[in-house]
Amino acid sequence: MSSGRLKLRRALVVDEDPLTVEVDGERRPAWADTGLLGEMRVGDEVVVNVAALDLGLGSGGFDVVHVNLSRGLQGGGGGGEHVIKLNYSSLQHPVEPVERPLAETHGPPATPVLVLPLHGHLAPAAWSAAQAAPEAKIGYVQTAGGALPGSLSRDVAELRERGLLCGHVTAAPAYGGEHEAISVAGALDAAAHGLGWDAILAGPGPGIIGSDTHLGHGGLAALDTAHAALALGMPTLLSPRLSASDPRERHRGVSHHTVTVMRMLLGAVEIPVPSDNPVVTAKLADAAAWRHKLTEVSADLEAYAATGLPARTMGRSLEEDPLFFAAPLAAGGALRAKG
Repeated sequence: MSSGRLKLRRALVVDEDPLTVEVDGERRPAWADTGLLGEMRVGDEVVVNVAALDLGLGSGGFDVVHVNLSRGLQGGGGGGEHVIKLNYSSLQHPVEPVERPLAETHGPPATPVLVLPLHGHLAPAAWSAAQAAPEAKIGYVQTAGGALPGSLSRDVAELRERGLLCGHVTAAPAYGGEHEAISVAGALDAAAHGLGWDAILAGPGPGIIGSDTHLGHGGLAALDTAHAALALGMPTLLSPRLSASDPRERHRGVSHHTVTVMRMLLGAVEIPVPSDNPVVTAKLADAAAWRHKLTEVSADLEAYAATGLPARTMGRSLEEDPLFFAAPLAAGGALRAKG
């Protein structure tokens, strides 16, 4: 049994862009959450967590700065926040929750929620949802299941810059977004009522957690997110994780992540399916049984490829795995049709 202890090492910042540190004479790529830790300068002495890079994780191939010993020990503002995130960890910090006060009362929000199985669906779904109504306010709620720091996602930054997302809420253990929510349900409710979003994309940050087990993976976060949306009375859609060329059999065709969530859901959701994929549709129909509604939606892969938005997943391009990208494109189109 592993100890689970932090694998921390002292390091020296040797380059700022891209951030590179030297650990025991070896130059290594690194990432720092500057929102929590402050800026990093060449020559700074830092402590880094080296576990992900040492394990060779595909989506975590860098060291993570834990603290900047040269200039990061004086942080902390004098704001009025009174709620802690990452509580009882060494990175606990105060936030102002976006959830609505108890005194506010509203009926069930009609804002539709598209539950994403992993972060790679965010950009295609956001682009597709925005095509029919460029002025619509479509935002992103980041959940557990992948990376927790909101600032780690380059996709979110690009989508915000292009106006394809109107906002970014980090919910539950995720942190560092434009707004903070203590729960996913609170984030969805606040997005609909307090922030006035017209539609919500909700799913994990980059680097989904995987363990080659039935239930021990980040894809199961979709189950909790869908249940929260359903409990709030929100129209709920689930973007299926599909692939034509994933080297892992459990993710080819329809991923076991999606099948598991569909079978465990306690309420009915809509599953948009990219058109002209009869084998995939049949497998999803089997998992849906009589409970979930399948809707075939066209996916404009050519138009999305021309946007220059992210079009790679686990090292595979859109051309190499069009089915992976067709799923969120179809789902985004179905979300927009409901909004």
